[in-house]
Amino acid sequence: MANFKLHIPFPPAGDQPSAIEGLVAGVKKGLRHQTLLGATGTGKTYSIANVIAQVDKPTLVLAHNKTLAAQLAQEYREFFPENAVHYFVSYYDYYQPEAYIAHSDTYIEKEAMVNAEIDRLRHAATQALLTRKDVIIVASVSAIYGLGSPEQYEKVHVKLVKGAEESRAALIRKLVGIYFERTNADLEPGQLRAVGNMLEFMPVNERSIFRIRFDEDRIAAIECLDPVSRALTKEVDSAFIFPAKHFVTNEDERNRAVEDIKAELEEQLAKFKREEKLLEAERIKRRTLHDLALIREIGYTSGIENYSRHFDGRAAGEPPHTLLSYFPHKKDGSADFLTVIDESHVTVSQIGGMFAGDRSRKDMLVEHGFRLPSARDNRPLMFEEFEERIGQVIYTSATPGPYEREHSVEPEGQIVQQIIRPTGLIDPELVVRPIAQTGEYRGQVADFIEEAEIVIKRGGRALATTLTKQMAEDLSEFLKERGIKAEYLHSDIKTIERIDILTNFRKGVFDILVGVNLLREGLDLPEVELVGILDADKEGFLRSETSLIQTIGRAARNVLGRVLLYADVMTGSLDRAIKETNRRRDIQLAYNEKHGITPATIKKEIRDIAESMRSEHQKTLQSLLEVDAQVFANDPKALIKELRGRMETAVEELDFETAALIRDEIYQLEGKETKPKRPRKKKFGSG
Repeated sequence: MANFKLHIPFPPAGDQPSAIEGLVAGVKKGLRHQTLLGATGTGKTYSIANVIAQVDKPTLVLAHNKTLAAQLAQEYREFFPENAVHYFVSYYDYYQPEAYIAHSDTYIEKEAMVNAEIDRLRHAATQALLTRKDVIIVASVSAIYGLGSPEQYEKVHVKLVKGAEESRAALIRKLVGIYFERTNADLEPGQLRAVGNMLEFMPVNERSIFRIRFDEDRIAAIECLDPVSRALTKEVDSAFIFPAKHFVTNEDERNRAVEDIKAELEEQLAKFKREEKLLEAERIKRRTLHDLALIREIGYTSGIENYSRHFDGRAAGEPPHTLLSYFPHKKDGSADFLTVIDESHVTVSQIGGMFAGDRSRKDMLVEHGFRLPSARDNRPLMFEEFEERIGQVIYTSATPGPYEREHSVEPEGQIVQQIIRPTGLIDPELVVRPIAQTGEYRGQVADFIEEAEIVIKRGGRALATTLTKQMAEDLSEFLKERGIKAEYLHSDIKTIERIDILTNFRKGVFDILVGVNLLREGLDLPEVELVGILDADKEGFLRSETSLIQTIGRAARNVLGRVLLYADVMTGSLDRAIKETNRRRDIQLAYNEKHGITPATIKKEIRDIAESMRSEHQKTLQSLLEVDAQVFANDPKALIKELRGRMETAVEELDFETAALIRDEIYQLEGKETKPKRPRKKKFGSG
């Protein structure tokens, strides 16, 4: 019986049937590398969903950024509503890695802000892989970074069975042993609290509170509660509770690891003394002994991942466990899952670049006594190691890179084209216009605004791409000053906020979105009728042939799609991008004429792809803002005064959760955003 059940919203059309057939045949034939060369908007994700359903294997989908990964996860959930589709990305909202700058003698301590909700989703992903076969994990390159051993993670769990002999005290000890923390306040993921003759805890992988009722030394009931209302949602007869952290070990392994770390410390101290590096020796001694004391006492320390090689029992230089380790493997150790690398022309090179930067930073820390040499083995996979661990792979891109093209050749692979769109849409019309102001022509910014206003009047949206973040922010501000609803988008904006901006853009909350490089690959925005590529002749990464084709593709989902390329010089990249776009247009027009097809804009429901990443606090805050929006519009001062009073009352009653909600609502209403702002350097004139 098939594990995957594909919900088919529409039958495959255009080039999709032949592409699906070719890719499935390639997988069954055992081809190692396949490339789906699909024009933007041809439904590559839907084709891959059909392939997954027919191949019927757990699948890893890799994307090059969190926003694209979130969008893909949402799409796969719609295609496979009965199966386990999970999202696995870095759980840091902010991350400053530990580092040492020798020339200025500056040590930078690791500083990180963990997003608890994304951490929950990571645990849900790994637990699904260990308990189910119908799993699709959509991940960023976080998938190649070190993660705890799946064997230890699976082994060190707690099984609860209704009617089993188990005292409350014994269960508390077991949960603490797998890194749950005790609390007397409201429960967060990975916390527990004792309430009378009951025990309540919140697993790290789901939004639910488990309440265990005891009858003397026996489990009388296992209840699941809603974390906000505390209403009983269901009762279960059994439950598996996995550890609250991915890096886990049992006591014997921990003791062995401690001895190994002590031995390595002695070796490093002897080395530093031979080299007369007394300061470095003292540093590493203090750091390591402090960490060992915490590991002995509570089984965990900040930065424990730097000792992962000892806990895993790996040899020096041996690659770490990663998300790939949690996927199923055959008896001979080879991968028994399918890998899909989305927008491979970016993702492949991104994977290849992770190791070198990490190694350089770790070498400095080890050399100057901040970390033991084994810290080098807490690292991302080298590209060759990644290749060994993924088995069969399908690359998807409108512009495959050299790596995919070289490897997807017979007899080991193939390239499958998907140029015809199911809707009959053709690639957008391209118009080249000058950058500089000449005569009555007022220049690229003024021209784009004039064209965008025409599009906005008929209900469409427009994108503008700039060369820098500063330019994106300045142009967005300039548009707002002109009375145009606009927003900017770039990598400094947090993941969930970035997704909110895209969702609001589709909804029409604003009409023009300005970006740098995030408006290229994979973003599905069918409302976009106009794309303006400013400074299109500035040859380089952002205006390469690949970048230009990808940006042009943002207008390929709308029948009125048009792209304005602002250039004073016809560069090689610009020339090739225009020729390739026109080649595809010719193929698509010929197909439509032959089959009597009238193109139609893609219709896609607007869904909030960040919904699964939001905490209950964020959702409740959003509800409060929606309720109070009209009151604030009528009398903002009165509402703020009332809210401050309610907040103070909540604090007096020790209801800090309600106080925090009201505080955040006040911040939102007063416009105290946390979005990073840069100082304005210039204003756009008419040119």
